[in-house]
Amino acid sequence: MNTYFFIFALVISFSLKVTGQVIGETLPKIKLSTIATVNQGNSYITFPLDIGNIEPLWFEGNIIPNFLIRKSKNSRLMGVLTPQIIIRMFREESMPVRTPSYMPQVAVYYSLADALTKNQYTLFARFVHHSNGQEGDFYLPDGEINLMTGNFSTNFLELGVVRNHFNPKLNAVQFYSSSIELHLPGWSVVELEGKYSMVRWHNALSIYKIPVGKRNPDHSRARISLKAEAMWMFGDINNWQQLSLDRLNVNLTFYYHPTFLEEIGLFVQVYNGMDYYNIYFDNRIQIIRFGIMTEKLTF
Repeated sequence: MNTYFFIFALVISFSLKVTGQVIGETLPKIKLSTIATVNQGNSYITFPLDIGNIEPLWFEGNIIPNFLIRKSKNSRLMGVLTPQIIIRMFREESMPVRTPSYMPQVAVYYSLADALTKNQYTLFARFVHHSNGQEGDFYLPDGEINLMTGNFSTNFLELGVVRNHFNPKLNAVQFYSSSIELHLPGWSVVELEGKYSMVRWHNALSIYKIPVGKRNPDHSRARISLKAEAMWMFGDINNWQQLSLDRLNVNLTFYYHPTFLEEIGLFVQVYNGMDYYNIYFDNRIQIIRFGIMTEKLTF
């Protein structure tokens, strides 16, 4: 898996170094709604072609509709309501969908700039509930985690900052975010203590290549994007050492929007880390996956 990750990273790095026309001042300023959309994430559906140690799936679907609350399009303060759901359909008899991840959340974004600029900082905070909609015992009689009906529930507060700027050398808009995720005492089921990180540090870098040429004269659609994410888990987790690499989760996603598709594109994703699918958290997965993704960004 490390070899696949290295090769994939080299390919993406090379593709982003290809020179292009510098569009400079023709690039529209970045709206707060665009910053929030990038930071909240994209909806996607994977193909049944996963490479790695995850259980065989027909698909994984991530549904992230964002409802914006703001006074006007030029507001520096904006709220976002997101009823996120992650679903996995397993390649088993009757094609079961077990314990979806329900992640409803409310977020607030505040731009530190008093006007739209190409380089700006935005503060954000969000409260997220993460559960699997089950109420059975967390453990089976043999001491194993009950993946079928075991109750998983936690709430957390995430505080962070997003910086965006335009890189003329790459003809790309770049977003960098850093945040701290806090699961405060009493916000999670007691069975997660000592097994689940209650303090997490997230970092993400997103790069959106700006389309140039006669077919896209207004640069209205991001055609290629790359997102690299890293998350470090603090606290007491399975007696791991403080600097154990088991605490590190990494995710790399490459997205391409071909001209013959309207609102969806194709993506390749490499992930190495804790399983993010609710009560499956105790599994460590290493996967390469393919699928389709929505990315309704306008610059």
